[in-house]
Amino acid sequence: MTSSDLTPTEPTVEVKKNPCERELFVDVPAEEVTREWQSVVARLQKQARVPGFRSGKVPATLIRSKFADEIKSEVVEHLMPIALRAECEKQNLLPVGQPHVVVLDLDEEKPLRFKAIFEVLPPFEVEGYKDIKMAHEAVEVTDEEVQKAIDNLREENSTYVNVDEDRGLADGDFASVAFKSLSPDEGAEPVEMNDVLIDVGGADTLPEFSDNLRGAKAGETRSFDVTYAEDFGGDKRLAGKTLHYDVEIKGIKTKTVPEANDEWVKDLGQEGLETLDELRARIREGMEFEKRRQSEYRIKEELMSALATKFPIDVPTLMVEHSIDQRLEHGLRSLISQGLRPEDIKRMNLSKLREGQHDAAQRDVRSKLLLEKIAELEGISVSDEDIDQEISLAAKQTKQNPLTMRKELEERGDLDGLRLQMRCDRALEWLYKHSE
Repeated sequence: MTSSDLTPTEPTVEVKKNPCERELFVDVPAEEVTREWQSVVARLQKQARVPGFRSGKVPATLIRSKFADEIKSEVVEHLMPIALRAECEKQNLLPVGQPHVVVLDLDEEKPLRFKAIFEVLPPFEVEGYKDIKMAHEAVEVTDEEVQKAIDNLREENSTYVNVDEDRGLADGDFASVAFKSLSPDEGAEPVEMNDVLIDVGGADTLPEFSDNLRGAKAGETRSFDVTYAEDFGGDKRLAGKTLHYDVEIKGIKTKTVPEANDEWVKDLGQEGLETLDELRARIREGMEFEKRRQSEYRIKEELMSALATKFPIDVPTLMVEHSIDQRLEHGLRSLISQGLRPEDIKRMNLSKLREGQHDAAQRDVRSKLLLEKIAELEGISVSDEDIDQEISLAAKQTKQNPLTMRKELEERGDLDGLRLQMRCDRALEWLYKHSE
């Protein structure tokens, strides 16, 4: 049976409070229902096994009675998708997601009447998108920034020398320690670490460590408590807690920072670098590249915001919810990589987290739809060769087999999503280049 076999009679569409939601009432003519009903009955007559009757000889009246629910189910499964698809095409409605369908009336010699509720992408225009402009500021790297990078590199290449004289730790020294810490959390196991260097009096060293280690000699042990601030920016698990530390001083070291000269640059062993001037030039080039990248990212973010503000189109709730799911999954993965524990996740108010992500997710969906429209207007496309190149690049970066990666994308149904994302990225790149 084809869609042309079905001619829904006088369907109606109601627009709900959700501007993207549609409620579509469809009638399938009685003659189509009767024909499909008889087809199902005929098939069941051939297949059914009923005691007292030979195969294929079960009366149609008995089939209708004994398999009434199965007949209705099969009739609906055959007729409803075809009728709904045909009516959506007729009215230029493209459902987003799976429609919720309710059968309102069904009998063998009557029209099949059903209701389908679904969201759609409302038609929209983007007239004036070429008028969106952004300031593209010139990238500048100062001599001070280059010098600071060189100083940091010198710090990274510092050497540490043991102090042999019998004296206590002083500011500027580095304490080589082993320590054990104990958290007040119930059931928490002590944490032990060896061969840790602590910069006594250093700007990044907690005052409690410096205060308790000053004057201590190699071989001594110091015990003290450290109360971490509520907004402690290191390990978030320590924020607001008081930990007890037992610290064994294993040795005292001093740090020697190399001088910035040509000999030091040669010792770095970086290909193509022989002099300090060459190092400065490479650092400047790298910083300029990074600043350009950051500037481009910022401008593109502002372009997406400006686009969504200029064209506040309605977006389907289903797409927004999917975007929220992706944002939360990405955020939780990031927090887990930073040490977030399963018990911490269980204590989170996921409803509030979802609510907090709603506006950003809605903007993301709106921007992507607008970028798709711009890509269509500007003739921006993504070829199969482009897809292959993108997969090969991603596979190389993650040290995977590109064929395996492509197969996984195909199995998950993500190839179309990749093509769409690449097309939107290219549309955003077009906007960026034309926004000056």
